Amino acid sequence: MAKCHRNHIGSIVFDRPSATTTTSVNHFRLWTAFSGAAFRRKFFDAVSCGASSRHRHQLVQEVLNDTAPQPTPPPTTTIKSVLKESNETKTADRVVKKPNKSGKPEKLADLLNLAEAETDAETKKKVEALEELKRVVKELQVEEEENKRKAASRIRLLTKEDSEARVTLAMLGTIPPLVAMLDFEDSDSQIAALYALLNLGIGNDANKAAILKAGAVHKMLKLIESPNAPSPAVSDAIVANFLGLSALDSNKPIIGSSGAIPFLVKTLKILDRESRSQARQDALRALYNLSISRSNISFILEADLIPLLLNALGDMEVSERILSILSNVVSTPEGRKGIGTAPEAFPILVDVLNWTDSPGCQEKASYILMVMAHKAYGDRRAMIDAGIVSLLLELTLLGSTLAQKRASRILEVLRVDKGKQVSENFGGSMSAAVSAPICGSSSSSTNPNGKECLVEEEGMMSEEKKAVKQLVQQSLQNNIRRIVNRANLPQDFVPSEHFKSLTASSTSKSLPF
Repeated sequence: MAKCHRNHIGSIVFDRPSATTTTSVNHFRLWTAFSGAAFRRKFFDAVSCGASSRHRHQLVQEVLNDTAPQPTPPPTTTIKSVLKESNETKTADRVVKKPNKSGKPEKLADLLNLAEAETDAETKKKVEALEELKRVVKELQVEEEENKRKAASRIRLLTKEDSEARVTLAMLGTIPPLVAMLDFEDSDSQIAALYALLNLGIGNDANKAAILKAGAVHKMLKLIESPNAPSPAVSDAIVANFLGLSALDSNKPIIGSSGAIPFLVKTLKILDRESRSQARQDALRALYNLSISRSNISFILEADLIPLLLNALGDMEVSERILSILSNVVSTPEGRKGIGTAPEAFPILVDVLNWTDSPGCQEKASYILMVMAHKAYGDRRAMIDAGIVSLLLELTLLGSTLAQKRASRILEVLRVDKGKQVSENFGGSMSAAVSAPICGSSSSSTNPNGKECLVEEEGMMSEEKKAVKQLVQQSLQNNIRRIVNRANLPQDFVPSEHFKSLTASSTSKSLPF
């Protein structure tokens, strides 16, 4: 390829004119004396050497058109005229867009206009919603009870799923008029006001505190204690409000000391004989919330709730909630005393480990029994008499991770307690017996009286070994009986002689301590 020194094609494509054809040294004319193929080859070489890329395509097209069999262009055509025509053609084809008045590109302006339109629509919608809320509050403040009831029903719908409406309506002062509606004789108005207050407090602690401060708890209890007992619908609405208000920690002591717990317990007794499942669940959940506050444990015990809860265990719909309440009650000394003195408390709690496969029930029941076992020797004896050992052994193998840990802790407490009992039976000489050399050890070989010591230790430890052996055999027998029941084997099933030999030779090492 030829070497090019300038970014134009005049020196190769065009020859200099003779003196007879032009008088200007600055003009060139097209050279058409050679063939079209040779001309195109020379033109290609020139373009490849760095001709201007801006007008390259246009010049190639113009030159190719000139080499085609067309009329010969006038001899006065120059390279400047070609470039000028090319520039004029591109300028004519170019569409010049005028900027908009704002000086911004059209697409950006369209996006901004769309965003402004959406913002205006949202603002308009919010303004309309605010005006509607103001109208509802205005209707709530009129004298006519019918308008108040309609306004309360409207507030109930508006606040059901709209958190912003709850905040706005509370700021507009809807809570005091709704609380005042609880004094009406009309049960429909009472229900509308109660559920409006309930929805206002959903997920809003400030509204919960404002509802209690406005005297809602006092008016609800007054409604309950009136000579005319409230209808079941009103009672269920009151229970639901106690549930919502008791979720706030600062409200728990106030509600508990107000007399709400006896009402909830009474309602729970009534609901046990009826089919209002939702109200029953709400009452239990409200009692659970109140039991979290330690100051309310005394009120729970005074309301005689513990026997009611223990007797209700076994109903899978409410058992886990009941065990949750008892887990809170057992955290105080008076609560433990109340559970320990309840009729058949330990057989019922131990039996929970027998019939339930729910991890939640197993964990909560084992927690209650673990706390009770750690605190009182009499409770441990009652647990053993109820057959807790075999159930705990099974729980350490089949229960959830947390239930296994708690069952092992209870077994450890029972084992230590058994050791203390044996030590006391031997007048406190167990420490000396435990420190005696073991048969076959190096110390016994150096002690000439080692055999006598071993005989004495064996005699002193025989009672403990017998107790542990009896405990293990009882556990294994209970477990094999349960396995037989689960496998639907005949009731007269007799274990093999090999199994009998295993149970007879078992030692305390079998216990998972």
